[in-house]
Amino acid sequence: MALTGGLVVSACSPSNSGTGAGVAGGEITISGSSTVEPISVRVGEMFAKSGGVLPSVEGPGTGDGFKKFCAGETDISDASRAIKDEEQAACAKAGITFTELRIANDAITVLTNEKNDSVACLTFEDLYGLVGPQAEGVKTWSDAKAKGATSKLPNIPLDIFAPGTESGTYDSFYELAIKDIAEAKGVPENEQIRPDYGGLPNDNEIISGLQSVDSGFGWVGFAFAEASSGVRELKVDGGEGCVAPSAATVADGTYPLARPLFIYINNEKLADAPDLADFVDFYLSDQGMSAVSEVGYVPLAPADLQATRAVWQDAKAGIAKDAPAKDGVAKDGVAKTATDTP
Repeated sequence: MALTGGLVVSACSPSNSGTGAGVAGGEITISGSSTVEPISVRVGEMFAKSGGVLPSVEGPGTGDGFKKFCAGETDISDASRAIKDEEQAACAKAGITFTELRIANDAITVLTNEKNDSVACLTFEDLYGLVGPQAEGVKTWSDAKAKGATSKLPNIPLDIFAPGTESGTYDSFYELAIKDIAEAKGVPENEQIRPDYGGLPNDNEIISGLQSVDSGFGWVGFAFAEASSGVRELKVDGGEGCVAPSAATVADGTYPLARPLFIYINNEKLADAPDLADFVDFYLSDQGMSAVSEVGYVPLAPADLQATRAVWQDAKAGIAKDAPAKDGVAKDGVAKTATDTP
């Protein structure tokens, strides 16, 4: 976490209601997850209204966002999954250290068209049979039986509308629903989701596809699903019975496809941009965190939010003092939120 040069940190504590303290005329660039994008956009709007700069926010996908971040092109990377080892290596090669901050809870919501009432709940084995690495060529829902599905699925066409490989939602879906079954079957880790469907770049296009086909199947972030018409959310059975996605089941982790959301801060840019530190202060303030529920996501539990705020304060203090890493900050320069992934 140690950097050359000092950092003038904001006097605004992230535990209060938050006021804009940004430096007018500065620039803050944010890229990454299309799932996290609505949160960062809303926080940016509130920050600008309170006197700070209006950040530039885009959502090409978590993977594409980390490519830009580790090339030094952005200040903040929105992410719907934790950074991968190879992405950390790319950042390290470019001399970029960062702080990871968990900012909300989300879930991957499995969907079909609202007219498809022949499916109510899917097991992990069903998901594997429909879209796992061995599901190539499965053309109807019922075909998934031969690939490991355990439920009685309808004999109707299977049209898949789901994220592409650049998406953190793609990665999270594989990690949560597919990976364990694939490993048990001896499938190599580089074979993740069936390759014979056209991955879509963002949640809006996935929803549009599902709305257009009566027997469509796919998955998006929880907030996008909750806000969308023309689709129906499916329950998921991760081994302990069917559970519907909801704010309550995401918050308590009983929904099997619950996941955390993150933002990553470029530490080097913090040293030269006090407006960036002010923005992150605001993001983690009570006012900033109100954006999470406002745009449809699930807020962190109080203890988890406190842990995130503590990591941020430690990160700022370490940079300001050009000090060695402290507790909670890994030797590779990555500050963790000190909370487990649900």
